[in-house]
Amino acid sequence: MVSRGTLKRSIFSYTTSSNELEEENRLLRETLSQLREELERYRSPALMVAEVVDVLDKNAIISLPNGNKFLVQISSGIKNIVPGESVVVEQRNLTIIDRVSSSKHFNVERFVIMEKPDVNWSEIGGLDTQVQEIKEVIELPLKNPELFKKIGIHPPKGILLHGPPGTGKTLLAKAVASSTKSTFIEIVGSELVQKFIGEGAKLVKEIFQLARKKAPSIVFIDELDAIAAKRVDIGTSGEREVQRTFMQFLAELDGFKPLDNVKIIGCSNRKDILDPAVIRPGRLDRLIEVPIPDDKGLKQIFKIHTKNMSLDRKIKKDALLKKLKGFSGAEVKAVCTEAGYFAIRNNRTKVNQHDFLCAIDKIKKEEAEGDDFIRMFG
Repeated sequence: MVSRGTLKRSIFSYTTSSNELEEENRLLRETLSQLREELERYRSPALMVAEVVDVLDKNAIISLPNGNKFLVQISSGIKNIVPGESVVVEQRNLTIIDRVSSSKHFNVERFVIMEKPDVNWSEIGGLDTQVQEIKEVIELPLKNPELFKKIGIHPPKGILLHGPPGTGKTLLAKAVASSTKSTFIEIVGSELVQKFIGEGAKLVKEIFQLARKKAPSIVFIDELDAIAAKRVDIGTSGEREVQRTFMQFLAELDGFKPLDNVKIIGCSNRKDILDPAVIRPGRLDRLIEVPIPDDKGLKQIFKIHTKNMSLDRKIKKDALLKKLKGFSGAEVKAVCTEAGYFAIRNNRTKVNQHDFLCAIDKIKKEEAEGDDFIRMFG
């Protein structure tokens, strides 16, 4: 005869096993449902993204990424399509079936650095003349456009900063963006040279659309000579694509009004190779040279970069500044950083004269090696 305790244990065991089987069955059903959905996704055809060129009643002209254009139908559920919009089209007959929201996302955001800088004018040394010019040309029109309307003059749409590398061109642009509370949109000119026909020009167009959306804004284009070098008659496909991008850039510049709340700052180490069209009056017509700092500038830059450093009292700054003659602002900063590392390696909390001398020698050696490399392979 089975005891009551044994019977209870058997019932509990069966109940537990039943619950486990039900839970396992539920998980298997969910897995099967997910696999069916995944299989359906694999079976469904891929859709294409195109750009609307023109709208003709219930039809539209679209442009595919390869540059081909087609007259296609618009699905009845899609209303108020306008030229310039990105849309999703079916692959077989290219019928427009949905729109892609381009107002919230710009493809160009993958290529630009967008920020709100916090650089103060006090962090820039040895460039008093350049700072004053930028304040007049960029800062004043953004902060006080009514003044120009009263006087009856039009400020430049943008400026060109030119000079050797490391002299503070980017720093100046960030400082004016910070002082005007503008969005700082930075892009390297070489990034605008794309391998597909028309892509570079499209990127330029999107950069300025983004700038208008984020206004007040400052568009900073580094290595401007990558797209704005003097045009030549050689007709290779690569050069033609660069010229398309350049022409779109000029068209965008011409589309701005002088008192718009978007300003353009171009930057180049080679002003001599720039196309005259980009620096003619009405475009980037204010040319500001940012040179290697003089003795006074070096003293200011060295003071800025050492103000938070723990320095030995016996440091002879005048002797160091003589050693730094011919250095750019970026190289002075690098010297200060390296001097700090020399102190750390020797388990000291104060940076002494010897640390700075070793740092200067190291930076000079690296600079010389870089020059040798350019001579050999440049």
